[in-house]
Amino acid sequence: MAKVKARVKVQKKASVGEVIEIKTLISHPMHSGRAVDANGKTIPRNIIKSFTVKFNGEPVFNMDLKPSVASNPFVVFPFRVKEAGTFDFIWVEDGGKEYTASKNMRIA
Repeated sequence: MAKVKARVKVQKKASVGEVIEIKTLISHPMHSGRAVDANGKTIPRNIIKSFTVKFNGEPVFNMDLKPSVASNPFVVFPFRVKEAGTFDFIWVEDGGKEYTASKNMRIA
């Protein structure tokens, strides 16, 4: 399997009440379970099945992904700033393996 790499972009500083844009990308092959390899064998399904973002330990964004999602899912969502803290990003693939990233944000 290709190397999985998670990337996130969060402003380092923001003002209270400001709406910021969070960008995430995870490099992942997202095998649907319907493709075959060069020998004609079915490639087992292996997708990122869920994505969760927590801010200071509280969930702020969650989504379930299905086999029709493209490889390397790119997700963008807004977030209204209330305080400084840490974002924790969690991607879970079939079989339960997790990929994580964290970013801190300060109040400007």
